[in-house]
Amino acid sequence: MLPIYPRITSVSALPQYRLDIGFADGTRGVVDCSHLILRPDPGVFASLRDPAEFAKVYVNPESRTVTWPNELDLDPDVLYARAHSIPIPDE
Repeated sequence: MLPIYPRITSVSALPQYRLDIGFADGTRGVVDCSHLILRPDPGVFASLRDPAEFAKVYVNPESRTVTWPNELDLDPDVLYARAHSIPIPDE
């Protein structure tokens, strides 16, 4: 289990399914989401293969994580760990 890291304050979509994410502690990082979207069976992530849909990412004001209009979101603690090269248990 990951510790609770600072929440997300900003996000913008980058080419190749990457996100530029800002965090409440003033740090930022780039997270590659292509492993979720480009896998053979992307499941709920299939709609994000369209770069225009991927670019609709925003910070949900309640959960303070990245979200898309279809209410698809990603775990903010995993995003912080990935953005800061912190190992994720059981991965």
